[in-house]
Amino acid sequence: MGYQTKGLSDSYGRVAKKLRIQVTDRCNYSCDFCMPPNPVWLDREEILSFEEITRISGILARMGVEKIRLSGGEPLIRRDVEKLVASLVGIAGIRNVSITTNGSMLENMAAKLKGSGLSGVTLSLHSLRPNRYEAITGAKDMLGKVLAGMEEARRVGLPLKVNCVVRRGSNEDEIPDFVRLAREQGISVRFIEYMPFDGKRFWEMSRVVGGSEIMARVAAESKLVPLSRERGSTATAYRFEDGGAGEICTITSMTKPFCSDCERIRLTAEGTIVPCLFSKNEYDVRSLLRGGAGDEEIANFVRDCFKLKFEGVESLIRQNVAFGRVRPMHTIGG
Repeated sequence: MGYQTKGLSDSYGRVAKKLRIQVTDRCNYSCDFCMPPNPVWLDREEILSFEEITRISGILARMGVEKIRLSGGEPLIRRDVEKLVASLVGIAGIRNVSITTNGSMLENMAAKLKGSGLSGVTLSLHSLRPNRYEAITGAKDMLGKVLAGMEEARRVGLPLKVNCVVRRGSNEDEIPDFVRLAREQGISVRFIEYMPFDGKRFWEMSRVVGGSEIMARVAAESKLVPLSRERGSTATAYRFEDGGAGEICTITSMTKPFCSDCERIRLTAEGTIVPCLFSKNEYDVRSLLRGGAGDEEIANFVRDCFKLKFEGVESLIRQNVAFGRVRPMHTIGG
């Protein structure tokens, strides 16, 4: 088919290599920077089936997508999600399938996920203190279970990363604790700037702890050496100067965005294509999937949508445009 030989590029010359798939909008947590007070979940029939997700992923793979990340909501509450992982791993051209999770179910799922061919796990972990963890996530007595899930992932050989959203007045004092976690467990800890996707509308720029401030706090704990940035990466990575295990990263979406070489395209649980996280534009591909459209028609639709990709948050910064709330994070998957 003709579409197989054509890449997926936008009007700024950025080429999609990475697909983020939201497998469900539901979550067993109610994190205050993500979930609205009374979320309205999608009906089951509105959510793409595993077969539909695999089909669109195969189409995108033939257009040059190489890596897939599954998210939610909480992706591990989607029944048999390991079967979806196995299906995606089997797609020609897909080199890496990973998942982002809150870790609450990881202890019981790690072996199944490893067996399905999963390449790695990114764990969302925003505090190492039980009371604060509960206050942020709304999940009572869960921190110990999450830490046990981390251990199980390591035991079965799943590469592990930790994402920590840093917010002023919330958890910035724990940065040294997370640095020690990276060293002790030999994992990558990624500090993420607070973004305007919160469900409870708390976000304001004054609550953002910028990457430079984060790194100043890290430097008080350990000396680091910067690593070269992989093209299209969201993270700026550092290793420990003394050669110790582990890695520290910053994801500076608000103070130093990385839009100019963004390689991501997103698929929501209800079957919309989202070219840019910071844009409200979404394009319905589910109706084509369920309406008898052929693969080439779907590919052409996706290509047209991706051509409309927003320049990115970098352009808002250049123009001194005030940031506004875009959407609750659980509706897009990050």
